[in-house]
Amino acid sequence: MQGPRWLPRLLRERQFRRFWSGQTISLFGDQISGLALPLLAVLGAGAGAAEMGYLTAAGLLPSLLFSLLAGAWVDRRPIKRRIMIAADLGRAVLLLTIPILYALSLLTMTQLYLVAFGVGTLSVLFEVCRTTLFVSLVGKESYLEANSLLNGSRAMSYVAGPSAGGVLVQVLTAPVALVADAVSYLFSGALLARIKVTEPEPSTSRGLGLGEGLRFLWRSKLLRMMLAGSTTVNLFNYMFSTLIILYAATTLGISPGVLGLVIGIASIGALIGAAIARRVADRIGVGPALIVGYVLFPAPLLLMPAASGSRPTVLVMLAVAEFLSGAGVMILDICSGSIQAAAVPDDLRARVSGAHRTINYGIRPIGALLGGALGTLLGVHTTLWVSAIGGVLAVIWLFFSPLPKMRTL
Repeated sequence: MQGPRWLPRLLRERQFRRFWSGQTISLFGDQISGLALPLLAVLGAGAGAAEMGYLTAAGLLPSLLFSLLAGAWVDRRPIKRRIMIAADLGRAVLLLTIPILYALSLLTMTQLYLVAFGVGTLSVLFEVCRTTLFVSLVGKESYLEANSLLNGSRAMSYVAGPSAGGVLVQVLTAPVALVADAVSYLFSGALLARIKVTEPEPSTSRGLGLGEGLRFLWRSKLLRMMLAGSTTVNLFNYMFSTLIILYAATTLGISPGVLGLVIGIASIGALIGAAIARRVADRIGVGPALIVGYVLFPAPLLLMPAASGSRPTVLVMLAVAEFLSGAGVMILDICSGSIQAAAVPDDLRARVSGAHRTINYGIRPIGALLGGALGTLLGVHTTLWVSAIGGVLAVIWLFFSPLPKMRTL
């Protein structure tokens, strides 16, 4: 049964609409817990700076530890959708333990670390399966359109999710607000359970094949250069993001409320980037569009260490940087995700995804630690310049790939 004609074409298709709806609800829930969990750690468990760092690391560490293994295991499973449903249910249960422990006055930072690590582990399983389900629901000619819709939801969640989370935390307290994220996972799992689709045949190769995803990435010049570019831009971006709040609040003297509004402008840019990504790719080609994203994402951040003059001038420079960078990262993510979906064979999707996540996500905590170290040695302002310039130079990798001449998928 087709949906209303006023909906975008893909959302009129019931199976994709269920997939998109589940992802959208889950993304909003993630934004709520992204605010509620740190607040609960500070206000409910007395966390200090070190504990907050451990909590963040606990959520990131599974991507580094388990992505390769998860990809190898998932590629041999016949129905990836079932794993995604189990991951959603598991994440819901883990999050629901927090308000229960809090109500019983048993909540400690140890429990929060374990929940963050468990949710992160199940998220790895979910994500390495997601591409297989995506290509089962969407034809190659619609990859860009579908990724635009999914990333548009992500951008919208950045706009509305934290605001909704703030209201829920204020009205219901942080532990109860986490229930909203748990419910979002239950909705996602229920919608996935209703999808009827034929998935590609699982891999029949012998052994786990832990290195096969890495070997495929290395042998493909296109994917190898894309991975080098994304890893480089992530390294420098996490160096930058580690220090920019400190710089804005102390050196520039911007209040937290105003700084939150300025950062929120990135969400508006992201919405616009998601809306125009497909048009840009149709106009200049999907490869050149990806290159545009790689420049437009980090280049505007140069305005931040350059910001000086009157207070209004500084705020405008920061707002413009956030807006353009938000648009750039959406163009980058949509084009990159579509190219990778088209370039990887079905029986290797999870392993390639796992290998990609291991490298691409593994560099992020390294970037954060390096940013802190260089900020101490060179000064925060100098390190911001280094990281912003380094992020822009990441695009050089792409010029040694087929991307400049790639017009279609």
